[in-house]
Amino acid sequence: MTSVAQWVAEEGVGVEHLVLNEWPDRVVGEAVVVGARFGTPYGAHYRVEMAPDWTVRRVLVALTDGRTLVVSADGNGHWQDIDGKPLAALNGCIDVDISATPFTNTLPIRRLGLMKGERREIRVAYLALPALTIEPVEQAYTCIEPRRLYLYEGLFRQFQAELAIDKNGLVEDYPTLFKRIS
Repeated sequence: MTSVAQWVAEEGVGVEHLVLNEWPDRVVGEAVVVGARFGTPYGAHYRVEMAPDWTVRRVLVALTDGRTLVVSADGNGHWQDIDGKPLAALNGCIDVDISATPFTNTLPIRRLGLMKGERREIRVAYLALPALTIEPVEQAYTCIEPRRLYLYEGLFRQFQAELAIDKNGLVEDYPTLFKRIS
């Protein structure tokens, strides 16, 4: 199954085009995004490869300034860099959160399969753009209405947002940050 989504920034400048492919043996989200964060303009291409259970296996981010970051994971919370060196700081992270996109909120929403009222705290690999840094952070998701509305909490920065999603788990509205367009 192939899904396509586009988002625009609700504040400032930014646009993204994503193609999500779900096959029986893997899931791949690939996108281009341009925008500005903290006054710094950027352009990027990213690709997130996952197992069928939505656990991250590989993340590639290439910025238009020539910098790239490639990391891989085993789905059990162990990460390594492009050279195979373990990234111990990311131990326990199952998901990745790329700062410039609402797409990566889909990963824990799909992976966790939360029931109404259920809340789960998770540790994720937070990939900041345009800095191109990656570090572990604590987040939480609460299911308000299954397959429709979730509360996202960025525990590491005391941020909350109710995320409206479509039938594929893709964010339709991320208040103050991203709005899906058709």
